[in-house]
Parts: sequence; C-alpha cells; structure tokens
Amino acid sequence: MASSNKPLHPSEKHPHFDHLPRPLVVMENRWPAGTSTGWHTHPTGQLLYATEGVMLVNTDAGSWVVTPNRALWMLPRLRHNVTMSGDVLIRTAYIDVAKVPTLPLASCVMNVSPLLRELLVEAVHISPSEEPQGRDARLIDLLLDEIRMSPVLPLHLPMPDEGRLRKLCRALSDNPAADNSAAEWAASIGVAERTLHRMFVKETGMTFATWREQARLLHALQRIANGDKIIDVALDCGYASPSAFAAMFKRHFGVTPTRFFA
Repeated sequence: MASSNKPLHPSEKHPHFDHLPRPLVVMENRWPAGTSTGWHTHPTGQLLYATEGVMLVNTDAGSWVVTPNRALWMLPRLRHNVTMSGDVLIRTAYIDVAKVPTLPLASCVMNVSPLLRELLVEAVHISPSEEPQGRDARLIDLLLDEIRMSPVLPLHLPMPDEGRLRKLCRALSDNPAADNSAAEWAASIGVAERTLHRMFVKETGMTFATWREQARLLHALQRIANGDKIIDVALDCGYASPSAFAAMFKRHFGVTPTRFFA
C-alpha cells in the first residue's frame, strides 16, 4: 500500500491520552496559528493550558478566551472546538474525575500560578504507560492540589438554548461595538424589553447588560493578545475612550489590560 505524504494533524501525533487507565496524564502539543481542533469530546476532564498563544474555546455551554498563564478546566464529554490565535503551545492534563475527587464541578478558566505552570511542564515527562512512583507520584498529587486551589476567573460567555436569544447573542458577539438599546434588541426578536431581560437571566444566569459587557471583554482579550492597540480595541468594543475600557477591565480583573497581559 502506498504511503501518504500528507502531514499529520497535530492531534494525530499523540496517542489517545484520555483513554489511558491512569487518573491523570499530561501531554504537550504545538498548534500553528489559525488551526482548530474540530468539534470533539473527551471521556475525561481536561485542563487546557497554553504557555504561548491564545486559545478561543467554543463549547455547547458557551465560549472562553484563554490567554497565557490561564487554564481552562472542562468537564468530561463537553463538546468543544479550540481555535488557535497565534502559534500555540498547549499542555493538556486529562483527569479521570471518578478517581480524582473535589475538582471544579463546572467548566471554568483558572489562574495558573508559577508553581502550577512548572508542575504541568514537568508532568509532560512522566511516562503515560507506567504507574507513577516516588517523585512522579508526589508531583502528580501536588499538581492536583494546585488545580483544586487555583482561583477561577470571569472569562466565560454562556450561550442560551432558546433559538431567538441565541441568534441575538451571536449578533452581539459579532458586533461588540453595537450600541443598540435593550429595547431595540428586544424588538429585533419580537419580544418586549421586560421579556428580553427575563429571558437572559433564565437562559444565561446573567442580565442583558452583564452578558453584553462579558462579550465585549472576551472580544477585547483576544484582540489585545493578538497585539492590537488598546485604543483601537476600546473603540471597536463600543467604549468611548481607552480609560472607560480600562475601568471596565479593572472592575473584572483588578488590574489594567497592560498589567493583565504582562
């Protein structure tokens, strides 16, 4: 049979780490800018961490933007697609939640401390085919402790199930600078403004204003991580000035955009 010279997709360069009997396995993978994993699921929980580049993760439960020094914890069997912004170096921990208790009960973005970063880097070198002993076993125990203790960051944009509201949310995400009022958005899907507010809280757990601000924030994170100027990002996200945008950003993260990405 003739061999194919077609380059391997990055995900095909590794075995199915998420099907191994070990409770935790960590692998490393490099993805070129603009590539995507395609929609898929894992039977295990998954911690995605990129030391380089930015990941845009779309799931059936919503979207996340994951910047360097942040990690995304995803529950088992959550359907997702990861798109790379810039060249991305990912370290992925596959964790059997049935064997590892007290992990987060919802998918979320975590802060990655310097210790957690080094543990993930080191765990890549632990053989996935052998039961860890001695130092390796202690390293994995400490890695799990650090994951449990990592603070959660507000980087989630939940998507509603209701069809009209989902269409509206996609329009808001595609055009974050749109300054239409809630009443105007409500009219666009044929409901009263009060009904729109009730629908948002019921479907996303957020008010309309909070959801729109979160959509703008995630759009801004991806733009800034790509190297765009903050003044351009602020205006393109519907803010009157960089200072107004910085105030919103600091309200969410406690630091300015420049400090956050430093």
